[in-house]
Amino acid sequence: MSCIEKYFTGLTEEQKVRFNQFEEIYNYWNERVNIISRKDIKNLCIHHILHSLAIAKVLHFNPGTRIMDGGTG
Repeated sequence: MSCIEKYFTGLTEEQKVRFNQFEEIYNYWNERVNIISRKDIKNLCIHHILHSLAIAKVLHFNPGTRIMDGGTG
């Protein structure tokens, strides 16, 4: 997921693996339940993942902090 690494350069190998798995899982389930518009799934990283991660660029959370993304849909 090069679009994530472009903005989050200090990711660990484990985080990189997990983000790659996330994309695979999202694609798998999107084919079955249509979570994201089929027209937009190719923009998963830019329109959805980075959008959700943006808060981490301006706020720093203590270890163990729990965050909920309520979404708008």
